[in-house]
Amino acid sequence: MPLIVSRRGSIFEPLSPLDYFFESPLKFIACRVYLFLLSLCRPPRPSGPKRKPLRVVCVSDTHCHTRPLPDGDLLIHSGDLTNIGSVEHIQAQVDWLKTLPHTEKVVIAGNHDSYFDPASRRTEDQDKSINWGDIHYLERSSVNLTFSTHEGRTLKIYGAPQIPQCGGTNFAFQHPRHVDTWSDSVPMDTDILVTHAPPKYHLDLPEGLGCKFLLNEVWRVKPTLHVFGHVHAGHGQEIVSWDEGQQLYERIAAKRSSGILADMVDIRGWLDAWKIFFYGIRSLWRSRINGDSTGMGLMVNAALVYRSTGKLGNPIEVVEL
Repeated sequence: MPLIVSRRGSIFEPLSPLDYFFESPLKFIACRVYLFLLSLCRPPRPSGPKRKPLRVVCVSDTHCHTRPLPDGDLLIHSGDLTNIGSVEHIQAQVDWLKTLPHTEKVVIAGNHDSYFDPASRRTEDQDKSINWGDIHYLERSSVNLTFSTHEGRTLKIYGAPQIPQCGGTNFAFQHPRHVDTWSDSVPMDTDILVTHAPPKYHLDLPEGLGCKFLLNEVWRVKPTLHVFGHVHAGHGQEIVSWDEGQQLYERIAAKRSSGILADMVDIRGWLDAWKIFFYGIRSLWRSRINGDSTGMGLMVNAALVYRSTGKLGNPIEVVEL
């Protein structure tokens, strides 16, 4: 589906809720009701009634800004540390992260971190390097982290920076939107997936700026936690349920906006909407009444910069895993 340029002049800025409603009442109502029901579900928790959860602090899209962060066992930064991607600016962000007290820290690059991609690296940075200290930098790679304070619990984290194309040659790790750079790339035993782009239609704009191939890969692996950023307006947390209801939600989200009259006669679409209402209730019952969160995951868009303002404004996302 082609990108829709917002009436505000940027593909990264959302339309108003009223605009989205008039474009497709069916999609607007069905998707919001389903996401609301899932938001009431109990997030995935570690197995075992006495197991102490890990506290994961998630940030992204700091764009050269720094701020106090809550303490935790694991800090994840999912890209766009800077604006222009120079070594000087990246090192300043890394030095800030190194001062933080978190037991383990994981970082990936974003499209603004041009140094990390040879195709976008600035000429003056060609022979320079980054001093990471105790930070784990991931680029289409994994790391296994063991937390001695949590009974030796080990998490496998996979990180990758690539995004569907949205800018010029100064943007890093871009690929044409029709090119699949994800299939069979993430290890099946991944506990936490860290990407810069969102999977399409999840903590994304309704137009679908995220990556459809990443969404397919997330369905294949089903990580417990998926952290990303890039689309600042998609900031927040979203519980996902790996079942037919989730597939129906994505099918409705992908529906081409055709207006109120077309939606009124879309019988199949409204049947799907009733079905995902049923699946949402079922997930809510299972997780809250039966205490069963198996087959569920959590997605976090951790962007800290608020929309296109260039200023910090989104809250920090903390997850217990």
